[in-house]
Amino acid sequence: MIKIEKPKTRRGDPEGTVLSGQKKGIIMEIRRSRKNDIDEIMKIFENARKFMKDNGNPNQWRDSYPEKSLIESDIENNVGFVCLDEGEIVGTFIYFEGKEPTYAEIYDGQWLNDEPYGVVHRVASKTGKGGVASFCLNWCFEKCRNLKIDTHRDNIPMHNLFIKLGFVRCGIIYL
Repeated sequence: MIKIEKPKTRRGDPEGTVLSGQKKGIIMEIRRSRKNDIDEIMKIFENARKFMKDNGNPNQWRDSYPEKSLIESDIENNVGFVCLDEGEIVGTFIYFEGKEPTYAEIYDGQWLNDEPYGVVHRVASKTGKGGVASFCLNWCFEKCRNLKIDTHRDNIPMHNLFIKLGFVRCGIIYL
């Protein structure tokens, strides 16, 4: 996994769960995932796995990852979020503030700082909906100005998004 970190500029308010914004005249919002969202979240992940395979990344999310039980756990732990466009779920991701055990060791590089950070995992959007992943990551950055995120070396679309949003490659982690 390639480790990426966004340079810190200031710390945001970690409490709010809803943020609205505009993308090409369409209002999107973020809220915590709910149990009745699970079927739609699973469809988004199914399409994301297909997209990754079709774009040279067949190994990152094999078969049925993430499993339904993991999504349920994310909801129970209040770390799962969805992005809505006019009430329709168009994206999903994990966000929390705290230590991520897999980030303890980094190879071929180093973190930008040792300060508290927000963690983002499993960003996925509905097929054909542009700007969703950017909106989700910018929402996370508003919550905590010191973000860490990782992706598979073959996930070129995500690498390009990270560069576009100003993230800096810090090194490699192993899961």
